[in-house]
This record gives sequence, structure tokens and C-alpha cells, in this order.
Amino acid sequence: MNAGLKNLESWKNLEKHFGEIKNVHIKTLFSGDRNRAKRFTLNKLGIYFDFSRHRINEKTLDLLLMLAEERGVEKRRLEMFDGGKINITEHRAVLHTALRAPKGSEIFVDGKNIVPEVHDVLHKMSAFADKIRNGQWKGFSGKTIKNIINIGIGGSDLGPVMAYEALRYYSDRSLNFRFVSNVDGSDLAEAVNGIDAEETLFIVASKTFTTLETMTNANSARSWILSKLDDNEAVAKHFVALSTNAAEVSKFGIDTKNMFGFWDWVGGRYSMTSAIGLSTMIAIGPENYSQLLHGFHQMDEHFRKTPLRKNIPVIMALLGVWYNNFFNAETQAVYPYENYLKRFPAYLQQLTMESNGKQTTLKGQKVDYQTGAIFWGEPGTNGQHSFYQLVHQGTKLIPVDFIGFKKSLNPLSSHQDYLIANMLAQGEALAFGKTDEEVRAEGVAPELIPHKVFDGNRPSSTFFLDVLTPANLGKLVAMYEHCVYVQSLIWDINAFDQWGVELGKVLAKNIIHEIEDANASLNHDSSTNALIDLYRSSK
Repeated sequence: MNAGLKNLESWKNLEKHFGEIKNVHIKTLFSGDRNRAKRFTLNKLGIYFDFSRHRINEKTLDLLLMLAEERGVEKRRLEMFDGGKINITEHRAVLHTALRAPKGSEIFVDGKNIVPEVHDVLHKMSAFADKIRNGQWKGFSGKTIKNIINIGIGGSDLGPVMAYEALRYYSDRSLNFRFVSNVDGSDLAEAVNGIDAEETLFIVASKTFTTLETMTNANSARSWILSKLDDNEAVAKHFVALSTNAAEVSKFGIDTKNMFGFWDWVGGRYSMTSAIGLSTMIAIGPENYSQLLHGFHQMDEHFRKTPLRKNIPVIMALLGVWYNNFFNAETQAVYPYENYLKRFPAYLQQLTMESNGKQTTLKGQKVDYQTGAIFWGEPGTNGQHSFYQLVHQGTKLIPVDFIGFKKSLNPLSSHQDYLIANMLAQGEALAFGKTDEEVRAEGVAPELIPHKVFDGNRPSSTFFLDVLTPANLGKLVAMYEHCVYVQSLIWDINAFDQWGVELGKVLAKNIIHEIEDANASLNHDSSTNALIDLYRSSK
């Protein structure tokens, strides 16, 4: 487990095997194995995971699983569930899984069972959500709350936005939800445009209550409320906090009874099932939120208990390593064929890229191999008419995850049939392509033949579920969470810190001072100095 990745026997065997299989076409793999689709499919928790359209055979899978064993994946996954301080640079446990553990479970951190605290917060969230949903909570002037604006950034925004959009079908349509994250004033200005301050509640999501972007927006929102209601007492009726800093929350004017806490063992990008999910709970109600948590927990248990060969997140992770480190694929596409999941790829960008975008091992040594891939995507069928051209006929290898549902939440004539037909066709086209001979047989003009040939041999996974429910959303998010962790174990990196986010923040604080004080001396590089001067001159 402590050996360098490239020195592992399994890695060396994979390198040798890669030389044998790298030029084998997916079409050949299928023609040589009638049972391939069945052999490379897992059907667990209502998720049909078909990974047969990958450039692998049984030997590939065996060697990848040997790599996982050599890296101690089976044992080390339990360290997370058991509260081990696997975030070594911050000396913290990583227990987002505890946020969805059933009442009565026992999970210990520093000798203390944390599950009762988790459920205390959930109970407090449920009570508050019910007050908003049934109109019991009133604004300062006595009006019912109709608008909820979540102010956060990173995991305090991407999770709530994604969950709201994904579960909008289940939301209370009498409530209007908006989300503010960008420090660009236009974001907040548009969020409050056209709504009544007397009917608006702001949820300020910042663990420390000092996050620059979030608190800049929160203070401007506070000014907006006070400009309309003209009484400092109004703040307590129109703001609640998702935070652990009671002093700052109180100073802001929020009643600390309306402060919903979470813990240092919850990372931002893993926090959507913590108090950060308050806007989600208000939108879909406590009962649906409970189903969301149940879906997360089901996938947690699958990952924790299932042998590696039958483990969905483990297989996903190993396939990602195969393409990232052997085929040198730099990106991973995620295409949900469900419009409600339109923000899911953006959510995964933070989850995966902030987690595994690292260049040092757990012992602080520079890696000599590629780590996290770039995640991107859009919902189908929109993407088919924009970037699929490059995926099909471009020069880059881009593994794809297709996510589809058998049933639509909004069945309109044949829409779902057309949607799923497109998803299945795209996977088939990527894998098998279209040969010169096939194009020629269609009578295509000779000069056009090269332009209409599809090489194929482009890998994809297909995840098929029944219908988009809160529980199924939970399963999908947890599936990618655990995939990220397994890859970090293979690459020997820390998936749970994010020091790369910090440097720009520190420099920005200095530059803000220099922008606001025209007499401040500038000691940056010549480019930064010139840009600051240019901006100063515009003020």
C-alpha cells in the first residue's frame, strides 16, 4: 500500500496488458463474446450499470481489481465509515456518510457517537421547513414567506442548486427559490428583482460566517431588507444561518435559535445532506428529504459492504483510472438524459475536481502520474447539437457516462421514447462507429466518404434507473462520491482538502485593499500592477 504507484506489481501488469489491448476495437470485443453485455453489467439498488462498452476484457478487470487490492481499497474504505481521520492535512474525520445514517446508528468521532447530533439538526431543520411550508413563519410585517434565497458558494451553493433543480417536480410550487453565489453584484440584484422583501427569507450558508463572497452577498441582502423594512429587528425574521459561528451570526442580527450547525468532519462539497440542505428540505418537504437521505444511505451501504468486483463505485473508479492513466484521457463526460439533472454535471465538477485535483501524495511527494480528470457535461439531447461532434469524430478520447430513466415524471406523448432512443443510439454510435465500407454502401459521394466515417471505439457507461425520485438522486450522488474516494486511494492523494482554493483568496484580499486605496503602493508583477492601475483609473 505504501509503495509508489508505478512500482506496484499490478500497475506493471496493467502497463503490459495495455500494450496488448490498446488497439483492440470495442466491436471486436463484442463479436468475440456473445455474453459480453451480461458479463460487464451490474444491477444493484435499482441501478442498471452497463460498462460493456469499454475498452476492457476480463483480464483488464482482474488487473484493475488487483490494483485496488494492492492499494488496500477494501480495508481503507472502512476507515472513512469508522471515523478515521483520513483528511490528514487537516487532521479530520470524513463522515458525510454519517449525515444520512439512520437514527439509532452508532458512529464515533473521538469517542463520541455523532449520530444523535445529526438527527437533532435534522429534526430542527424539519420543524423549520414545516413552519415555512405551512405559513406559520411570518416575515417582520406579518406576511407569509413566499421567496427563499440561498446565499452560499461552492458546496454551499452547488449542492442546493443541483438538488432543487433535480427535485423541482417534488417541490412546493407556491414557494419561489433563488440561489446567489457569485460576488458579482448582478447575481444578487437579479435574485431580488421583482420580489417583495416582506415575503422573502434569506438562508446564509457559511460554516465560519466569514466567507468573503458569501458574506459580501449576505451584507448586501441585509441592506436590501433594511432599505425596504427600515428596522434592524426585521433581520431576525428574514435571515437564518447555516453556520457554526454563533458570535458572528448574532452580530449579523440573526437569532442563534435559527442557526443550523454542522461539523468539521463535513467537507463543503460533501455537505448537501447536512444543514446545507435546508433549502432542499423546504422545497420538497421533510418526508421527501428523508427519502433523499435513504437513497444516499443505500449507496453508502452498497459501497461499504459489497465485494469490489460487484461494487458500482469501485468499478466506476477503476475504469476512470484505466482511461486517465493508461489512455491519457484528460476529461470525463457526464450526460444525463433527464432535464431535471441539468445542474448535475456542474455539481460533479466540484465534487471530483476539487477532491482529486491534487499533485502530491499523502506523504507530500510530487506524483509522477496524472490524477483527477476534468468533468463536464450537459443534459441530452441538448449536447448532441453542440459538442457531441467532437466526442464522435474529434481527436480526443472522452469516456462518457450516460444517465437515463425508464419513466418520465412528465409523460408527454412519445417524448420519453425519443429521449431514451437518442441516449441508446449515442452509446451505440460511440462504441461501434461507421466504417468506410458502410458509408460507401449508402451511395455517398466518394469525396464525402472520409467526412462521414465514424471510427467508434469510444467508451461509455450507461446508468439506467426507473424514475428520478429523491431516493434515486441520493444514490447517484453517493455513487460519484465513493468513486472519487476510491480513485484518491489508487492515486494516494487526499480527496478531502482543497488548499488550491486558498491562494487566490489570500491574494484577492490584498488586491481589494489596493483597489480601494488609490495611494496604496503596488508590489506585484508588472502585469498585475498594470491591471490594478487600469481598474483604479475607471473608478
